[in-house]
Amino acid sequence: MPTTDPLDALVNLRDLGGQPAGDGVVTRDGVVFRSDAPHAGDRVPEGATPWPPKVVVDLRDSVETRDQEHPLASVATVHHVPLLEEARDADIDVDEAAHELTVLYQSILQGAPKKLVEVFRIVLEADGPVLIHCAAGKDRTGVVSAMLQGAVGVRRDAIVADYVRTDRNMFRVLQRLNVAPELPPGVDEEMVHELLSTPTEAIESVLSAFEAHEDGARGWLRTHGATNEELDRWQAKFIG
Repeated sequence: MPTTDPLDALVNLRDLGGQPAGDGVVTRDGVVFRSDAPHAGDRVPEGATPWPPKVVVDLRDSVETRDQEHPLASVATVHHVPLLEEARDADIDVDEAAHELTVLYQSILQGAPKKLVEVFRIVLEADGPVLIHCAAGKDRTGVVSAMLQGAVGVRRDAIVADYVRTDRNMFRVLQRLNVAPELPPGVDEEMVHELLSTPTEAIESVLSAFEAHEDGARGWLRTHGATNEELDRWQAKFIG
């Protein structure tokens, strides 16, 4: 009998539903999925309901996508929002001793806030489930996921736990990529292990940046252009 190749489907996929948001409420299933990059010919992922998504947000740079048609373009509306193209050269305020991924995440927050608000609005306005992904579904996707969860009050520890879940999937993610990951300028091979891990201090730096604003991630989004009406609609959509 033919066997199913475990790499012929998304390997870092999860629903952001079911996350605790205080007072016994949880985020709604089937609203937002996060994952590694889809491949042409992928099987329908197990446990993802509903599938396929109506909307896809691809956070990869153009050098990664090479202007090729997205594998889900025939079944979903695909939005390309390259987070790092603006963030890479940003002049950011970060501790010199910070972890490499902390620097990367802060470059996204400080260098590409308009792109993050753009993603927020795409997800808000989507008429159906949304899939958000980058290459591995770890860093860019992790920052966006933290923003979306934080904006409805998901507990800090739950956001961190969701981020760390990627650790167990990284070996298969790299097998799916089938290439050595492209490293940011100035990063040598000795830093590879750190960049492929999911250090809690990196995502906690994102959450701390949100919490520095009144009303947390909602306040951060409001500072960068989101309206109260949009934030209230996101609360109703993701929490109900």
